[in-house]
Order: sequence, then structure tokens, then C-alpha cells
Amino acid sequence: MVRPSSFSTPSRTFKSLLAGAILVLSSVVGAQPVFKVTAIPDESPTELVRKAAPLVKYLEQTLGMKVEFTPVSDYAAAVEALANKQVDMAWYGGFTFVQANIRSGGKAVPLVQREEDEKFRSVFISGDPAIKTLADLKGKNVSFGSQSSTSGHLMPRNFLLLANIDPDKDFKRVAYSGAHDATIAAVAAGKVDAGALNISVWEKFVADKKVDTDKVKVIYTTPAYFDYNWTVHADMPLAQREKLTKAFLDLSQNTAQGKEILASQRATRFIATKAGNYKGIEAAARSAGLLK
Repeated sequence: MVRPSSFSTPSRTFKSLLAGAILVLSSVVGAQPVFKVTAIPDESPTELVRKAAPLVKYLEQTLGMKVEFTPVSDYAAAVEALANKQVDMAWYGGFTFVQANIRSGGKAVPLVQREEDEKFRSVFISGDPAIKTLADLKGKNVSFGSQSSTSGHLMPRNFLLLANIDPDKDFKRVAYSGAHDATIAAVAAGKVDAGALNISVWEKFVADKKVDTDKVKVIYTTPAYFDYNWTVHADMPLAQREKLTKAFLDLSQNTAQGKEILASQRATRFIATKAGNYKGIEAAARSAGLLK
């Protein structure tokens, strides 16, 4: 009598492995593409997530795909994430856009900016009544935001240098808070004599009554410059770039969703932008020795 071969009927183990493989293959084949978005961490993580939430929902509806906001640890990580195509789109300041463009070999493409970013400004604030002008900052402890921040470091430093004030020589100490809201907190707590930051964050703190303007005041507002934008990698298909640009340009204060998103982004509306708008930022960075 010939016994059946042990290979004639699949074993339970083989069946289990086969079923598992089919399940994994099915999940890979049927996996939804994910559009990843990040932003420079110029404010607290909770604030960044709050600002991103309504925009993420809108982009999911517009693009017809899952959209994820992916936080990063610092400004350099935001630059690397887009340059290495770990994310599809990034919210940059003018300086981080310049850095990303250089790091990617000229492949960073700015799509849109807020209308406010055509004429953006920084403010210097202080809680010391004796400090009333930039010249009064000499010999004081002054905080910037992140070293890679356009509105929290580069442009304030640029305008100080234009006023013949060299922070590294004329200040008693230069500090870096890491974020705009942290700069306000440091000045309000008396940890530093003054600080420089993004004007829109300052105005939001004032509007939300999160800072006592009887104690902390603006002593100087810079001239205008180009700043923030939403940037993608040049390898993104043109059709998707155009779809994204249209999605931002279509946002309107006249719809409930548009109003919510624009408010969270602190924008009146979005407008198209181009790399050439940030040549002044690059020149300022080279002049200040922040780009080699």
C-alpha cells in the first residue's frame, strides 16, 4: 500500500503562512497613498498641530487622498525632509526655503504664500522701560528665535547690521529661544532684556491677551520683506503642483471652511509666489554670514 506523500496536501502551517502572505500583499496593493506635510517648528508643537488640522482636512478633500501632518524636531529637519523627499510639501520661512533650495540642488519650488508674506515684518520687544530704540540694545541680553528663522533671526539681524549694530559684538549676550512664542515668554519673564520675533505671532499674542502690553512693548518694527511660503519638490508632477496651487488660491473668507483655514494660517488669502521673491533673503543671509 502506497502512503500519500506528505506534500500532497498543504499543511496547516503552510496554509497559515500563505494566508498571511496574501493578507500582506493585499494590504500593500490596496494601500492608500499618503500626502505628507510638514512645517518649520517656529511655534509650540500644539499650536502647529492646531493650525494644520483644518488645512489637512481640506487638502484631503481636494486631493482625494490621505494627508498627514508630520512634525519635525527643528528647522534643519524641515529642510532635510523636503530635500530628501520624505515629505511632499513644507511650510517654510524665506530663509529655510533658501536653505532647502540649496540643499536640494535648486529643486525646491515655492507654490504660494500668504498675501501678508509679500510685506512681512519682525518686531523687537522689551520689558525694560529704558530700552526704546535699537541703539538701546547695546550691552543688553537679547534673544532671537531659531538660528534658521527668517523673521526671528535673519532679518532682525540684517536690520541691526544696517543700523551699525553687530549683535555678536554689541550685545552682552545673544540667546536663541527656538521659537517666536518662546521669545515672548523669555522677555516677559525677564530672562532677557529684549527679543526679536515674527510680527504675526506677536499680534496674535496681543489679540489673545497672552502678553501684558503694559509691561512688554514693541520698540522697533522692521521694514517689509518676503517671508513664508508653501514649498514642494520639483520632482512632484506638474499636474499635482497645479492642483495644490489652485486649492490654496481657491480659499476664500466667503466660505465657512475657507474662513477657518485662513484664520488658522493667519492669512487674508493665498497668492502665487516664485523662487525669485527670496533672492533678497538669500543676499541678507550671505551678508550676515549665515550662508557660505
